[in-house]
Formats: sequence, C-alpha cells, structure tokens
Amino acid sequence: MTRSVLPFLALALTAGCASQRLAGADLDRVRRPAFISRIEDGAGPKSVVFRDDSAYGDKLKKLEPVEADRRLTVKLQHAVTRFEISERLRVNTLTQLPREYPWTRVVDPARVASVLESFLVEEVPANAPDYDLVTPLGADTIVEFVVQEYGMRSKGGHAGAYVRGYGRMFTLDGRSEVWRRPFEVDQVASGAAHLDPFKVGKNPDLFRQALTTMLDEVAGVFVKDLTPRDRRGGPPVADPPGSAAPDTVPGTAGKSPPEPPKPPEKELPAGELPDPDPE
Repeated sequence: MTRSVLPFLALALTAGCASQRLAGADLDRVRRPAFISRIEDGAGPKSVVFRDDSAYGDKLKKLEPVEADRRLTVKLQHAVTRFEISERLRVNTLTQLPREYPWTRVVDPARVASVLESFLVEEVPANAPDYDLVTPLGADTIVEFVVQEYGMRSKGGHAGAYVRGYGRMFTLDGRSEVWRRPFEVDQVASGAAHLDPFKVGKNPDLFRQALTTMLDEVAGVFVKDLTPRDRRGGPPVADPPGSAAPDTVPGTAGKSPPEPPKPPEKELPAGELPDPDPE
C-alpha cells in the first residue's frame, strides 16, 4: 500500500502556491521550538463513499446511501481516535529529526499539552490554541501540524482513504511564518488498491492501517522540510533515532481481527453495512 500512495503524495506535497520553504538561516535563529498537533472541528472522519458513487446501489439494495455513509462513519470513528491521529503526526516527525540544534531543545510536549489543556483528551480543541500560553515555557517558535479533513471516498466503485491539512512554523514574537507545507493524500486519486468499504465496515482496522501509513509518509516529508541543507547549524550530537510512533494504535496491539461475520438475514442489523463480497 505504501508504494501506491507515494507517487501522489510527492505531487500533492510539492504543489500549490501556499507552500513556503524553510531557509537554513531562519532555522538557525530558532532557540526553543514547541510542537503542536491538532485536528480542526468537523475534520472527520467523514464517509462520502455511497452518496457520491452510485456503483454500490445494487449492493445496498434498500439501504439509503446517506444512511450507509452514516453507518460507515461510525465504523471509522471506532478505528482510530482524533487524538491518536494528531499525536502520530507529531511523534513521527519529532522523533525522526536529527539530534542537532534546535531539535535537541524542544519544549517538553507534555508541558505544551498541559498549558493548552489538551493533555490526554480525546477531543482536540477545535479552535486554534492561544499560542502565547507556550511563551512562559521558554518557547520562541511554534511548529504546528493541522489535519483539516480525513475519511473515505469513492469513485467508479474504487474506494480509499484520504487526509489533508498543513504543517507550518512561525515565531511567537511577531507571528512571522517561516515554513508552510500543505498536504493532501488521496488513495482514490493516486490509484492505490481498492479499500472495500464493506470490509472496513466489518474490520475498521483496515481504515486505521491506511490512514496511519499516509500520516507516516507525510511526517517523512515534514522531516525533510525541517532539515534544510543551507544552514550553519552544528553536526548531529548523536545518531538520529528511529520513529518512536507505535506500529499499532494503543490498545489494539495483539488483538486478532474479528471473525468473518455470519451471512446477514433479510434485514440488516441496526447500524451495520452489507457483508463484503466473497474473495
């Protein structure tokens, strides 16, 4: 799945007039960065699989497309939480940055989350935080990742996950933005393998796997952006560590996928989608 995502990812992350490259001189002026990762209100998860694609009409039978999308949305909500999504993007970026100044002086993420009242909460604040609250922690710069929308969509019977947002860096003194990178990763547009929405309905972890793979690739591009070659910073003080982000969502490690469901009766159970087609 990673290979099928990469071609479109590279295109989406380098296109657009809203991007701003981080200059080495700007990074050299950073003394104490603080990382913030959040999800905008109403970002998702969203399902626009069935209402935007009539290819599933025969499969849905009497089930209305809008209701089918509502049921799939509930499944996606159970697959991965908003907090886990935002944290994965932050952790996978931060832990892959080289062990050199200023990344060796990052403000403790737990202290940042605490002053912003977002520590260990499920619902990430919808509005932009009060960045001035981070100043007493010694931060002079904010590195912020924002997820604006994510979910599943379909075109011509070919479904997939998608996520879009942006990363940016700005100074707390004057709010001068020195780096911005919008991103949009879309499995349907990239021609990735079909992510069967009916299989996701029975095993929502399939959506989690697709989404986290895309987030990890975005984090890799962020790392490249945040290590410009034209800076005067000193050499790394230690070998860069590997990614510390978990390979699985906390609480799901070691769990086996659900057993194949029994064939449905004439009426679908409440809240369920039709079974996927046999392999």
